[in-house]
Parts: sequence; C-alpha cells; structure tokens
Amino acid sequence: MERGTTLFLKAALVLIGVPVLALCIFAVPKIAEFAAELYPDYAFLKILVLMDLYATALPFYFALYQSFKLLSYIDENQAFSDRSVLALKRIKYCAFLFGGLYAVGMPLFYLMAEKDDAPGIIVIGMVLIFAALIIAFFAAVLQKLLKEAIDIKSENDLTV
Repeated sequence: MERGTTLFLKAALVLIGVPVLALCIFAVPKIAEFAAELYPDYAFLKILVLMDLYATALPFYFALYQSFKLLSYIDENQAFSDRSVLALKRIKYCAFLFGGLYAVGMPLFYLMAEKDDAPGIIVIGMVLIFAALIIAFFAAVLQKLLKEAIDIKSENDLTV
C-alpha cells in the first residue's frame, strides 16, 4: 500500500479526534449543566452525565490510537502480524466498551429528553450505540480474517 494512503488515513484519524476533544472541553460541561438545571433536586445528575460522557472518550481515543498503530504496521509492511491482530482486538473491545457506556448512560439521556421534550437525544444515543456495535463486529471479522491469513501464511512458509 502506498505511504500516501496511510498518511491520509492517519490525518483522518487526527481530524476525527480533534472535534471530539473540542466537544469534551466545551460541550460536555454545558450538557451536564443543562441536566442539572432540568432536575435541580437531583444535582448529582451533573456528575453522572460528566462521568458517562468523559468515560466514553477514553475508549474512543484508545481505539483511535490503536488504529494509528495499525496504520503504522501497514507502513512497516507488518500488516500480517500478531501485532495487527492485537490492535484489531483492542479496537473491538474499545468499541464494545464505548457502546456499553452509552447504553448505561441512556437512562440519563432519557430523563433529559423527557423533561426538555427532545426525543432526538435518545435517537442520537441509539445511533452512537449501534455505530459502536457495528465497528466492534467489523473489527471482530477483520481480526478473524487476519488471524486466518497469518495462519495460512505461516503454513505456506513451513512447506517451502
């Protein structure tokens, strides 16, 4: 694969990470404040919303880092290696964790949507959960295919 292609994909990973970082810095505290304003009797909702949204950022950025490493392995002609399989495995776990954290936080978003009469919040949450599950299953399929390709390659190397 050409180096330009992986360089483009690495730049795309950075361009994906920067807006999410901006959301974490600027939007997440406002969302938590909004939740606290909707339910002033339950001020702890602010902390729960903050914890849930910031907790989802951790597996997101770890998956981006693993994707970056995977692209580096491709640059080094190490795409068919156990390190690549491990990176895909970690991406799969991060995607499952990301979706699971949003699923755990859905009752909080339901409370916000119910009080503010904004069902779009729930739809956005469901889209994020299903997108994470699709990424997790896609990474699992790629992991399995890559592992089988490595096994076939090592078998062929032994027969020669």
